[in-house]
Amino acid sequence: MISIIKYFTIYLMVYFYVNVGIKHFTDPSWFLAIIPPYLNKIGIELVYISGFFEVLLGVMLFFKKTRKIASYGLIILLIAVYPANIYLALNQKPQELIGISAFAASWIRLPIQFILIGLAYWHSKDN
Repeated sequence: MISIIKYFTIYLMVYFYVNVGIKHFTDPSWFLAIIPPYLNKIGIELVYISGFFEVLLGVMLFFKKTRKIASYGLIILLIAVYPANIYLALNQKPQELIGISAFAASWIRLPIQFILIGLAYWHSKDN
């Protein structure tokens, strides 16, 4: 049963990361809205870099041979983008720009990052 759940979450994560990564290139303004002001000078570069790694690591997660590296890469990526989620949770303007409530930004989006980190770590282990 655990292996079924594990494979299901792998496919779900691959789908999620590849699609969100592609969105970094098709709608970068959505991600620019949540970048903290102290990073604005390199904002677009950060959007494209994080999008590239979401697609790359998402695809790598699909293959057993590269799953461990992808999992650790995703953990690093999720930690790296966490300041943007904190900025979003604490500021009304980015919430309005991307159409998310303060409740969802704080009490749903922030904890989900830890769930995603936990899933990535779980997938770093052999099946």
